[in-house]
Amino acid sequence: MSEPKNYFAPGRVNLIGEHLDYNGGLVLPTAINLGVKLSYGKRNDEKIVFRSATHPFTTSINVSDELEYSAYQDWANYPIGIIHHLKKEGISLNGSELTYESNLPEGAGLSSSAAVEVVTAFALLGQSQSQINKVWLANFCKEVENNFIGVKCGIMDQYAVALGKKDYALLIDCNELTHDYIPVELNDYRLVIMNTQKPRSLIHSKYNERKTECEEALKKIKSAKPETENLANASPIYLDIIGDEVLRKRAKHVITENLRVKESVKALRYNDLSTFGRLMNASHASLRDDYEVSGIELDTLVEEAQKTNGCLGARMTGAGFGGCAIAILHESAIDAFTQKVSDKYKAVTGLQCQMYIAETADGVREI
Repeated sequence: MSEPKNYFAPGRVNLIGEHLDYNGGLVLPTAINLGVKLSYGKRNDEKIVFRSATHPFTTSINVSDELEYSAYQDWANYPIGIIHHLKKEGISLNGSELTYESNLPEGAGLSSSAAVEVVTAFALLGQSQSQINKVWLANFCKEVENNFIGVKCGIMDQYAVALGKKDYALLIDCNELTHDYIPVELNDYRLVIMNTQKPRSLIHSKYNERKTECEEALKKIKSAKPETENLANASPIYLDIIGDEVLRKRAKHVITENLRVKESVKALRYNDLSTFGRLMNASHASLRDDYEVSGIELDTLVEEAQKTNGCLGARMTGAGFGGCAIAILHESAIDAFTQKVSDKYKAVTGLQCQMYIAETADGVREI
C-alpha cells in the first residue's frame, strides 16, 4: 500500500435559519474545528476497505461491485454511496484503504454524515483531479444523501462542510443556490455547543414529516397566490390562507425564520452581537412552538443558557429531536455557565450534557 494521504472535513453548526434549506430559504451555517479525518492509502487490487477509529465495524467492497444501501453496512453506507455515485459519473476508481477518525459526536446535528460524504468524495476525486469544484462537490454529496441514504435533506450541510471559511459564516440562498461569506467576529465571546447526549436519526425522526407538511402548506398558499415560488419567501399575509392550524404553524416558522436570517446578516455585518443573540432566542422559540422540533432536552439547555449572565443568545441547532444547542457566551462566564447549565440539565433530564468551545474553520482540505 502507498504512503497514506490525509484529508479533513469539518462539522458545522447552523447559526440561524433552521429547516429553511429544503424550503428555499436562507441559512447561515459555519464550519467548525471539530470534524472527520480520512487517511487514504492506495491498494494494488480492486478492493476498497472501510475502517473507523471510533467504530468496530469494518467492511470492504470491490470497485466493480454493484452497490446499494444496506443496514448491514452501518456507517459505511455513506462512503459506499459516494463511490456508487462517482461510478455513475464515469469516474474511474482504484482499490484503496479508507480509515476514518472523527471527534464529532454522532447523531448530534453537527453534520458528521455530511463530513464523511464530503471528505470521501474530495479524497477520491483528488487522486485524479488537481482542482475540485467545491460547489459541484457539495451538490454531488447532497444527491448521495437524498438518493442513496434516503434522507430528504437540503443543501446546507454539504455546502458548509465543503465551502466553510475560518472567521466567516456561509450565507446560503437555498433557492438560488448561491452563497456569500458573512464575517463572524466574536471578540470576547465564544461559540459554545451544548450536546444533549440524546442522539437522533434524521431518517427515523419527523424530519421527512416536516418537509411534507411544508410542501402541503405551500400548495395551499399557491392555490391563492400561484406565483409563490417557495415557502420561505412567501409573504406572512398569506398565512391565513392555510386553514389547517398545524400547517399554518409550520409555515409561520419558515417565513419568520427567513426574515430572522436577513436581520442576523445585518447584525453580524455591523458586529452587533447583542441583536444577533436576541434573534437566536426568537429562533428557538419559533422552533419550539411553531415547528415543534425541540423537546425537553433542548429546551432545558437553551432556557438555562438564556438565563445565564454573559449569554447573548441560545438556540437549538440542526434538525432537532435531540442533538445540540448553541450559545454565544462571554469568555469570562464559561466556567460558571458550564457548571450551572450542566447541573440543571441533569436534574431535569437525568442525562449528562457535553460542552464544546468551538471555533470557525475552513472547509474540506488535504492536511
